[in-house]
Amino acid sequence: MPLYHHLGSIPPKRHTVFRKENGDLYYEQLFGTIGFDGMSTNMYHEHRPTQVKKILGQYSVAPKIAKANNIQSYRLRGFQVDPENDYLDSRKAVLTNSDCTIVLAAPKQSMKDYFYKNTDSDELLFIHKGTGTLRTMLGNLTFKYGDYLLIPRGIIYQIDFDTEDNRLFIVESRRPIYTPKRYRNWFGQLLEHSPFCERDIRRPQELETYNETGDFLIKVRKQDEIFDMVYATHPFDVVGYDGYNYPYAFSIHDFEPITGRIHQPPPVHQTFETDAFVICSFVPRLYDYHPDSIPAPYNHSNIDSDEVLYYVDGDFMSRNDIAAGHISLHPAGIPHGPHPGAVERSIGKTETQELAVMVDTFKPLMLTEEAMKIADEKYYQSWLEPEK
Repeated sequence: MPLYHHLGSIPPKRHTVFRKENGDLYYEQLFGTIGFDGMSTNMYHEHRPTQVKKILGQYSVAPKIAKANNIQSYRLRGFQVDPENDYLDSRKAVLTNSDCTIVLAAPKQSMKDYFYKNTDSDELLFIHKGTGTLRTMLGNLTFKYGDYLLIPRGIIYQIDFDTEDNRLFIVESRRPIYTPKRYRNWFGQLLEHSPFCERDIRRPQELETYNETGDFLIKVRKQDEIFDMVYATHPFDVVGYDGYNYPYAFSIHDFEPITGRIHQPPPVHQTFETDAFVICSFVPRLYDYHPDSIPAPYNHSNIDSDEVLYYVDGDFMSRNDIAAGHISLHPAGIPHGPHPGAVERSIGKTETQELAVMVDTFKPLMLTEEAMKIADEKYYQSWLEPEK
């Protein structure tokens, strides 16, 4: 998100002397992506951020592929993913390609014994169930039902959950995740036609600073492996920072829908983008107001992209037999559209209360072994007309 943010104490100029009260130096770190061309933040640490005491081992978390080349539509029953105590163990990759991985998670316990850093991907966590606090080296964010948490790659974090009943829909992106460029002017400000504005973006406000030495376990993800690394100092030792690269929260409930006289195409729901896929938010809204409008979507072919819909709440008007936590996969190469009866049911309706997250990828998605455990193998036949 191209929005300048400053928290804690920083010197007047970058790359200049910044001393503690006892005369010792704070240690500056530039934290950014895309070489020196992407968004970045300048942090100031109590200790050098480079002190690694031990590397205890590594293990693979690469998704295990069940179907690499797929043209079949699937429904995945997401709430059938069993809860697990540990946050990382609970993350089950269900769909993946070289640009992104879609993950379901039902963690029961907070992260207390370790910190986590994903160096492969930006992470977008959608909170379907649960409340708590995302704690990071750049400050904390509270979260609740309906929140997106955008965690840029390289952020060290922990999550404190308030209860054991948590459900997360996660998109791991190998490309930086941004707000759509068509919503921004060339200064980076969100424009008047954007369905959200800077006031809706929740930036970190509480900065935890620990001046501690010892053994601090950080699980670092790199090239689909987890490395157990022991740092010599607490990773949350930042006394201040400024810049553009930091975690933030945005609630799906603050997305203002764009409507029209006739049915609007999916891009009006776009909330985030990369150069490899987009993420959209379907929210409660008034239906089209042309006297002959058909509110249900028209049949369309995803020749260039796979469509993934994660159903959050409400009655999704274009589908039959869909419940909260379900995922539909409509792969590139074949048309898809409303289920039988959906078009007829939608005519004359004035509003919808549906809530869903959509991911459209420009490369085909592969189904994992975890996906097949919760898959409806007959979903692709659900468009067949009933026999008369």
